[in-house]
Amino acid sequence: MMPITDLMSRDHRSCDEAFARAEARAARGEWSEAAVALASFGESLEAHFGAEEEVLFPRFEAATGMLEGPTRMMRMEHVEMREALARMREALQREDRDDFAGEAETLLILMQQHNMKEENILYPMCDSHLAGEHGQLSPQLEERLLAGSTE
Repeated sequence: MMPITDLMSRDHRSCDEAFARAEARAARGEWSEAAVALASFGESLEAHFGAEEEVLFPRFEAATGMLEGPTRMMRMEHVEMREALARMREALQREDRDDFAGEAETLLILMQQHNMKEENILYPMCDSHLAGEHGQLSPQLEERLLAGSTE
């Protein structure tokens, strides 16, 4: 069974690739292709957030009793990233390359910082505290992540 850190980090890379496709198409002014790519990225991002918010975080909180700790911060950051994505969608609708690029840069920075915290702190904590549940937890997470797959 793949450790949570590996599974979720791999999905971070997949989301990053989908994001880069949308960003590149918008930078070239390929608005219809950018819209498709951004929609695909949004689906992947929501699947990732859903896997965390509905499966991983509740299990971690139940196992550790930490309700005001790292998972609370990650949920707050998910809100910020969803808001930045919404602003990217608005810029895309206006075909505003500069606004799109600015919002993309904001979201990229948020994602990089967020992913570092998850990959270096939260996911290893999950692997440690949920070690006995990997057999059940990993397939549930994978199912959620595949729901938003850009492959």
